[in-house]
Amino acid sequence: MTTSDNTLRRAADTLRAFALDEDLKARTLANPALATMAAKIARRYTAGSDVDAAVALLEANTSRGHLGSVELVGESIRDEAVADQQTDEFVDLAHRLGQVPGRATISFDLSHVGAVVSPEVGLRNGRAIARAAREAGTSIMISAEGSDRTDLVLAITEQIADEFPETGVTLQARLHRTPVDLDRLIQRPGPIRLVKGAFLESADVAYARDSEPMTTAYLEAARRLVGSGHRVNLATHDPLLVSSLRDTLGTDLMAEHVEFEMLQGLGTELLDSLRHDGYTTREYVVYGPEWWLYVLNRMAEHPERVLDALADLDITGRL
Repeated sequence: MTTSDNTLRRAADTLRAFALDEDLKARTLANPALATMAAKIARRYTAGSDVDAAVALLEANTSRGHLGSVELVGESIRDEAVADQQTDEFVDLAHRLGQVPGRATISFDLSHVGAVVSPEVGLRNGRAIARAAREAGTSIMISAEGSDRTDLVLAITEQIADEFPETGVTLQARLHRTPVDLDRLIQRPGPIRLVKGAFLESADVAYARDSEPMTTAYLEAARRLVGSGHRVNLATHDPLLVSSLRDTLGTDLMAEHVEFEMLQGLGTELLDSLRHDGYTTREYVVYGPEWWLYVLNRMAEHPERVLDALADLDITGRL
C-alpha cells in the first residue's frame, strides 16, 4: 500500500501547524512523559543539549572536509529578559567558536533574540551577536521565518549589515516575493542562503513545496546568484534538486563563492559525495533544548519521517 501525495501534503501541513502551535509545545514539554518522548525524537536532528556537543560534532564534520554553521535553536521569544539571556548564550557561543579550528558561522532566528518583543530589541541583540562573531573571526547568518515576519527579518538584517556587511541572510525560494527580495539583497556583500522554505504558507503567498513552480523558482534564483558572483549557500538535501542544480549550472558550482549546505543528519551521504567531487560543503548543526519548531519542520519536509520518530521512541522493550 502506498500513501497518496494528497495525504502526505495534509500530514506535512499538520506538522507545520504543530510547529507553530506554542500552546501545544508548552503543554507537551510540561508533561514529563511526553517531554521525554519528544526529546528522544529530537535527538535525530540535534547535536545535543549543550555547546560541547555542538562543538564535538563540528569538529567531526571538519574532519570530513565540511565547513560548519551552528545554531542554539529557538524561536519566538516574547520576553525581553529571556531574549537578552539567549543573546548572551550566542555571544558565549561565538567566543567558543573563536577557539575551534574552522570557525563555523553562527545562525539564528531574529525572533529568538527579541525581534517579536520589538524591532529595537531584535536589532540590539542581533548586532551584539554579529559583533561577537566578528571578534571571533567568523560571521552570522540570519535564518528565514514565516512569511508574516519576512519584512521584519529583512529590515533588521539590513540594519545589522550596515555595521557588519559580512552578515548573511536566508531567502525561501517558494515565496512569491523572493525575486523582489533578491533584487534588494544581492546589492549587499553578505552571503545569501537559498532554501526551499519549510513553513506553513497559503497558496497566495508561496508555491507548494516540492512543486514544479517551486523547483523552477529555486533554480532561477540559484542561477542568478551563481552567475552574478555573489556568495551563495545552496541549502538543500533534496538529491533531485541537487542533480538539477548540477545539470543546470555545471562547473560554475565549483566557484569559490558557491557552497552546498545541508542540515545535520538529513543529507550526510549526499554532502560527503559532493565534497568528494570537489564542491565546497557546509553542514548545519543545531543544539539546545528549544528544538520544537526546528524538529517539527524537519519532519514536515518529509512526513514519512514520522515513522522514524516512532522507531526512535523504541518502547517495545517495555511492553
